Amino acid sequence: MFQKLRQIPKPLDGEFPPYAIMYMKLIPNDGLVLQHLWDNFVAAKELIYSLPEKMLYHRYAEGKWSIKETLVHIVDDERIFAYRALRFARNEQNNLIGFDQDSYAIYSKADERDLDNIFEEYELVRKSTIVLFNGLPEDSFMRIGKGTGTANNASVRALAYHIAGHEQHHINLIKERYIPTFAG
Repeated sequence: MFQKLRQIPKPLDGEFPPYAIMYMKLIPNDGLVLQHLWDNFVAAKELIYSLPEKMLYHRYAEGKWSIKETLVHIVDDERIFAYRALRFARNEQNNLIGFDQDSYAIYSKADERDLDNIFEEYELVRKSTIVLFNGLPEDSFMRIGKGTGTANNASVRALAYHIAGHEQHHINLIKERYIPTFAG
């Protein structure tokens, strides 16, 4: 599928905001984050397509997103963090603005979308992310960019791991909270 994927060492403390440790710890410390991004996409797709369609609209609690909204959130977050990685890799010095993930979920209208359409977008965004990180100059991975205030500064390589860990976090939630609470 891909030409040779580079190894990207796992970031160290101080290369990512404190909250992101929850994502970093979900990805092995083997430098194969780009391979994990692809493998985890394939596993997520397999899992979601194994579920009954009715479950895709299930919310495990009041105010929580549906599985379809969660999938589109993963894609939105990946786009945003890949963009941040590009900016940081190119040595952008301006701070980034944040985004309101709940507003994005509402306006995505994910529950109205066909699952095949969601996964078509998911796959293309994932391929684009992998190709972006695979082609960045080696010296860019340790570059620290400015997020929304200093609490969100991160290295380029940390953003690759953020994307992978964020996806794994949500897939874990689907397995742990959505599937067990679905009554059918």
